[in-house]
Amino acid sequence: MKNLHDLTPGLIVDDSTAAGLLSDPTLGGNFDTKSGTLKWVRLRVLLKMPVQLSAAIWLVSLVVVALTIAPLFETAANVQNLELRFLAPFSLDHGWLNVLGADGLGRSELGQLIVGTRTSFLIAGGVVVVSATIGSAIGMLCGYAGGWVDASLMRLADVIVALPTLLLALAVLFVLGTSIVNLVIVLALSRLPVYMRTAEAQTRSLRERTFVEASRSLGASSRRIIVNDIAPLVLPTVLTLAMLELAGVILAAAGLSFLGLGLQRPDVDWGTLVADGRSYLTVAWWLTVFPGVAIALTALAGNLLANWVRAMGDPNQSGRLVAKIMPKRNREPVDK
Repeated sequence: MKNLHDLTPGLIVDDSTAAGLLSDPTLGGNFDTKSGTLKWVRLRVLLKMPVQLSAAIWLVSLVVVALTIAPLFETAANVQNLELRFLAPFSLDHGWLNVLGADGLGRSELGQLIVGTRTSFLIAGGVVVVSATIGSAIGMLCGYAGGWVDASLMRLADVIVALPTLLLALAVLFVLGTSIVNLVIVLALSRLPVYMRTAEAQTRSLRERTFVEASRSLGASSRRIIVNDIAPLVLPTVLTLAMLELAGVILAAAGLSFLGLGLQRPDVDWGTLVADGRSYLTVAWWLTVFPGVAIALTALAGNLLANWVRAMGDPNQSGRLVAKIMPKRNREPVDK
């Protein structure tokens, strides 16, 4: 069979996915190199999966809102008008900004949801980036060094796992105060062990491989081996894990805000909106329902998209997905 990079020059794809796409038994080692390259396989598969595609569209839309639209509504979302107190939703009599109603101080519910989108994604993204970067770095160091370094840092990870997230958040936020930065620190600290253990396990299995031994015999330093040889093979798994963690972080941040341990006004996220509206649930249900629906849909979309990413990264599952979704006429035998 032709070499993968001969078939798809310039393709950036992990080896396991490539192996699954080209050699899975359901494909019979066939792939149409005329109608498209492997570079577009994942996108074409996603476009033919309506549920996962809807999840991706929802998440991308929220990111666009958080980055471009939310800064424009920060002032409008905090404008108080007691004449609009508990204004019911689905009416344009007071402008489109109040189409989802208003809270007890007459603030626009839609405006607060938009601003809360930015805050929620800022917290979730910050937590995932910090915990994934630090955790995977520590994990690769532990897995490569072994010995007492590995044992001591993995025991530290066990200690962090043993501490309940709410108890850890209560202790840290009581000392440091509630803010976006402190909330990111607390949640990132509680999720470090996930990345540490994943990176450590993979590095430990890779450090005795032939290519690592070859680099070591040529005089490469440990830092060079970890950065150049091991990290590229560990990062795809870490990225998939980060996608899975994103939805969980959004739920955790919302839960802390709901319990009063998260953000406080004037900062607002979806959890804060749910907490503010629970006292008025019988008279103003929209104050709790709309942010609650946003949290549920985002968590569901994140999990659906993460499962798709994980499936496409698995050799067997990726091959079966391509075989099931891509028409047979689009797959032609590859020269052997």
